Amino acid sequence: MRLLYSTLAAMALATPAAAHEIDNARSIDIAVSGSISEYCSMGGIADMDFGNLERRGLNRTAQVAFNCNMPFTMKINGERGALTHSTMPNGQGPFGGQLPYSLFVEMPVRHPATQMLSKSFTSRQLVAGGIISSNGGIATDGMVLGVELGIPSGEAGLLAGDYSEMITITVSPI
Repeated sequence: MRLLYSTLAAMALATPAAAHEIDNARSIDIAVSGSISEYCSMGGIADMDFGNLERRGLNRTAQVAFNCNMPFTMKINGERGALTHSTMPNGQGPFGGQLPYSLFVEMPVRHPATQMLSKSFTSRQLVAGGIISSNGGIATDGMVLGVELGIPSGEAGLLAGDYSEMITITVSPI
């Protein structure tokens, strides 16, 4: 029993090793910190198959999942600047081998109020890269991506065959 009393007395008189006593303190400051990792994510986009390119005014749109928790810049590149014939990109005779297009992007960005950001580019502009800036905003509600086909390059229309273009979208933090 005597050991129990001396242990209790020692505990009552002990102070934590890291605690410092402050005389007559009316306030103290406590530093609190943490962090959130930067991220941007973009959902997949299905290939846009236009089928028969002889029809005029063809267009496709896609709703794309897009979420970025920081301001960003989006760069869009077109590999060749047109839907291009697979084996004869310059066409043959009066038949062209390229079909230009326009690409547009729309997305809501928050600054904290939501604003709609819209930008369009010709396929020729995309060879150098089209740039979209969030202007300090963030994106949380996805984006709409659209492609509209233009007028064939040849005087007699397009050369028979398969046409394609590769569009690359790259997102970078500001």
